[in-house]
Amino acid sequence: MKAAIVLPAFNESAVIYKILKSLPKRLEGISEVDVVVVNDGSQDSTLTEAARASVDVISHSLNRGVGAATKTGIYWAKKNKADVIVTFDADGQHDPRDIQKIIKPIIDKKADVVIGSRFKRRSEMPPDRFLLNLFANLATFILFGVFSTDSQSGLRAFSKKAASLIDTRLDRMDFSSEVLLEAKRHDLKVLEVPTSVIYTSYSRAKGQKNTNALPILARLLVKLLR
Repeated sequence: MKAAIVLPAFNESAVIYKILKSLPKRLEGISEVDVVVVNDGSQDSTLTEAARASVDVISHSLNRGVGAATKTGIYWAKKNKADVIVTFDADGQHDPRDIQKIIKPIIDKKADVVIGSRFKRRSEMPPDRFLLNLFANLATFILFGVFSTDSQSGLRAFSKKAASLIDTRLDRMDFSSEVLLEAKRHDLKVLEVPTSVIYTSYSRAKGQKNTNALPILARLLVKLLR
């Protein structure tokens, strides 16, 4: 089986090279691991730093949002015939060792979509981030009828079947909730596994802002009414 790891990146030159070098080159049950960075209109040296790590890089000429960048990476992975597709944030908040954990249910054919849930280890999450994610989880459940303990997690794994069926339209951070809606619409098996989260001053500054809650809710409402 072939796996592809997709990293959407916007102005991540400070950490992207280190993150890429920390990714596993081998995974149990996988014969080949590809890595692609989607440089989402960065205005720093993200492109140069990613290329220095000898991985594939795709660039958006303008910043289109994490959802759009993730979709570009998934499209690339499908074209390259990946059997398992992993999305991984480029700000350093995920533990690369968790990749093996989230792909195992896909390899074992026990799930179509796997979410790496930070909520299952709540003690590692700062209170403001906990409340922001709780709000997003509640909004996702109320609007779409889909429950997740971590609807906004950027660490996910998709089977080839899931990647072919999920068709998202939202381009920003609300993309994460839309993935769950699409999984429900196509009756895909969704599983959550507990994963670690690494919060630093850098990753906190780069991640979702508390002020994003209302715009995300507004875009999800528009999605629901369409």
